[in-house]
Parts: sequence; structure tokens; C-alpha cells
Amino acid sequence: SAFGGIIAFNRTCTTAVAEAITSVFVEIVLAPSFDPEALEVFKKKKNLRVLEIGKFGKRTKKMEVRNIDGGLLVQSVDTKILTKEDLTVVTEKQPTEAEINTALFAWKVLRHAKSNGILIAKDNTTVGLGTGQVSRVDAVHMALRKGGKNLKGGVLASDAFFPFRDSIDAIKDSEIKVVIQPGGSIRDQEVIDACDEYGIAMIFTGTRCFKH
Repeated sequence: SAFGGIIAFNRTCTTAVAEAITSVFVEIVLAPSFDPEALEVFKKKKNLRVLEIGKFGKRTKKMEVRNIDGGLLVQSVDTKILTKEDLTVVTEKQPTEAEINTALFAWKVLRHAKSNGILIAKDNTTVGLGTGQVSRVDAVHMALRKGGKNLKGGVLASDAFFPFRDSIDAIKDSEIKVVIQPGGSIRDQEVIDACDEYGIAMIFTGTRCFKH
């Protein structure tokens, strides 16, 4: 639910969008810029914080540090931008051009979610998200529950490979059409076979976006 949440934009916030936002309770709105009329709309909303963050710069590679008992874990930030050339379709069913574009969108958003992470997107919009789960299939069930009635024709993205086919079995009645995942499991063929059984297209990225 967006109730009491934070909404961030990567483009100018328009008046129409501002009016939609003020129809619910939101704590903070961030955007590179705001239409003057949008700011007037926000001024009418009590206790709403509006932050103008300016233009986005290109993200440079840097290191992430995590504290552990007795030391540190250091890793490079995931800055890889996935393209169509990186993708391999491994199922009998082929995704459409629009589905591939949505799959790339889903992957781009999923990289910012805590692992184990599952994201369901439709028409370049996130409709379901399951994150921070110990079990991947639990993350799938969470994303399905969040997606509700918006799953039909959607694309499911997984930030790491499926260790078993149970996640595919879980989505068989959801009408999700495409799954994008890194691949690399010793049971990849079982997972691919499950997709072929249910008429789902599967795309391998060859890289994961596993966020700790």
C-alpha cells in the first residue's frame, strides 16, 4: 500500500500526478523538478514534504560495505544495464517484443529489491513484489498475492535462479506469460520443462541482481 509512503520520480512531477498523489496519505514526494501548478496542489496538503532533487547523474561504479562481526564485506555495486542482446530465450514459447521490453523493465526495478526477490510487471508497471524472503517460492507467493487481479499477461522476474520448479508450478494459473531469470541452477532443465508444460516463455539473463 502507498498509504503513508514515499513517492519518488525520475522525471518532472506534473499537476495531474500531484492531484492523484494528494488523493491518498503520502509522507514525502521526491522528483527532479515540479510543475509550478503541481507545487500549488501540494501546498494544500498538510504535513506533506516535497523535495526537488535535481537532475540524475550517471551512476558511477563504487563499492558497497557491509559490517559483520570482526570485519567488513566489500562488493562492487551492480551497475550493469541489461539489454536485449544479453537475453537468451530457453523455452519453446517465444516472448513478444513488448514482453521483452517489460522483462527488461522488471529486471531494472528488481535490482533495487532485497533478495530473495521476485517482481511481477505488466505494461512497464510493477504490479507485484515479493522481497527479503528466505525461500524463493515464498517470494513468488508474496508477489502473486500483491499482484492480485493484475497478473494476467504479466512478466515475472527473479533476481537469482530457481532451485526447483515449484515457483513455476505456483504461477501456472496466474496467466503470467513470461519469466526472466539468470539461469545457472543444476535443475534449469526441470524449470524450463515446467514452463514448456504451462506455455510460459522463459528468458535467461546470464547474470543475477542479487541484492543483500
